[in-house]
Amino acid sequence: MDIVSTKEMLSDAKKRKYAVPAFNIHNLETMQGVLEVANELKSPVILATTPGTVSYAGADYLVAMAKVGAKRYNIPISLHLDHCSDINILKKCIESGYKSVMIDASLKPYEENLMITKEVVEFAHTYNVSVESELGLVSGQEEERDIKDSDSIFTDPYVALDFVEKTKIDSLAVAIGTAHGVYKAEPKLDFERLKKINSLIDVPLVLHGASGVPAESIIKAIEYGICKVNIATELKIPFADAIKEFFERNPNASDPRHYLIPAKEALKKVVAEKIQICDSINRG
Repeated sequence: MDIVSTKEMLSDAKKRKYAVPAFNIHNLETMQGVLEVANELKSPVILATTPGTVSYAGADYLVAMAKVGAKRYNIPISLHLDHCSDINILKKCIESGYKSVMIDASLKPYEENLMITKEVVEFAHTYNVSVESELGLVSGQEEERDIKDSDSIFTDPYVALDFVEKTKIDSLAVAIGTAHGVYKAEPKLDFERLKKINSLIDVPLVLHGASGVPAESIIKAIEYGICKVNIATELKIPFADAIKEFFERNPNASDPRHYLIPAKEALKKVVAEKIQICDSINRG
C-alpha cells in the first residue's frame, strides 16, 4: 500500500461512528511505535507532523518513512501536516508527497480565514490531498502558537456551516472546550454545541487537544460527530520520561538504540489506549 488521503478514512469513520486517531510524531522511533500498534490492532491511523517537525526532520524524510510503513503494513496510513499557517510550507509538503494538510488561519479575521483556506483547498485538491481547517480558537500551546484560556473562542455552528460551504474543506477542527498541552483541570466540553455543528454540516469533525481528556468525554464526542482525534502531549511525556528513567539507572549509557527502545514501548502503551477509545480497532 501507499500513504493515503484522510478523506476516505474519515468518511468511513463518520458513517460508522468511530474516530481515526491522529498521533503527532517527531522522528523514526515515534513513527515506528505508532505504526506497530496500529498494525497490531488493525486500525487506520494518521501520522501528524507540525511545521516544527517538518523543519526538524525534513518533509522528504518524513514522506519516505511513512511510505515504508505503508508498504510494510496493510492498514490505511496518512501523513498529515498539522496546524500550518504558512502556505509556502504547506505547498512544499504537498509537493513532497503529503496526503493531508491543515491550514490554520484561525487567528485571522473570518473573511481572511475564508480567503486563505479557499486558496489552499484549490491547490491541495489538484493533488488529491485532503484539507482540514479550524474555526474558533482552541486554547493552549502548539509549538509557537500560544492561546490563553481567556482568548479561546468556541466554534459558532452557523458560521461553521457558512465556512464549510464556501471553502469546500474536507474536515473541520472545532473549538468546544479542549486545549493543547497539559490540562490544569478536567476540561468541560460543550457537547450541545458539537451536536448542533454536526447537525448542520456534512464534513467530518476533528477534536484537537485530546491529550488528557477523559476517555468517556472522547467517546461521547465521537458519538456526537467527532471523526478524528488528535493526540500529541500524551505521547511526548511518557516517551521523554522513559528516557529519563533509563539514564537514572544507566548514567554512563550512550547508545541511542538502548534508551530509545523503552521510550518507544512507553509510547506504544498510550497509542493502544487511544486506539481503543476511538473504537478504531479492526476498522483498517
